[in-house]
Amino acid sequence: MVALAFGFDFAAPITVGQMQLFGLTAGVFIALSLSGGMSYRSGRLMLELAQTRRELAQISQTDQLTGLLNRRGFDAAAASALDRAEADGASAAVLMCDIDHFKSINDRYGHDIGDRVLVEIADVLRQFAIRRGALVARYGGEEFAVVLTGLSGEQAAHRAEEIRRDCAGRTILDDVTPLPVTISIGFTVKASGFELGELMRTADQALYSAKRHGRDRVEHARDAA
Repeated sequence: MVALAFGFDFAAPITVGQMQLFGLTAGVFIALSLSGGMSYRSGRLMLELAQTRRELAQISQTDQLTGLLNRRGFDAAAASALDRAEADGASAAVLMCDIDHFKSINDRYGHDIGDRVLVEIADVLRQFAIRRGALVARYGGEEFAVVLTGLSGEQAAHRAEEIRRDCAGRTILDDVTPLPVTISIGFTVKASGFELGELMRTADQALYSAKRHGRDRVEHARDAA
């Protein structure tokens, strides 16, 4: 900056005015440089903070064992899916799935095998979601929830049977004994006026009916006792 302001002739005279102008220019340049650097750093920190918040939000809505949405994440995503279905005039189906005799599996084989069962069933649901455009979640314990839109009652029953068959087809091994696993499913379908809590309760009633009637089966809410 000195060379640009006064040249390279070190013997040249310099006036007070030139020095004052140089000082002012240098001060402005330094201030702008510092301000720009601080703004850049502040921007980077804000971006990193936003990314951290997104990651924490994702973690808080994800089940750590299975990688599916947890109940909190499901409630938020399901509400949005139902709002879209309502706006599009599409029906909505909610399925509640429960692993049969899960407590007995844990008691007999241990929690490590129980966790493997949960992971295998979660993978069935994950693959189903990819194929069918469904929303799936581990709703709690050995329960899983599914939301599908735009289906009739008959179509929803076929989707539920697809899940049940795929789960029954998975064999979890404890290194010695093959362990077949089955699930029971209850579901409900509604054409409009969706309220997530109501749909979940109705599907849950159908699930309990499936459990009472022998497990490893699908029941529609209209058939629930």
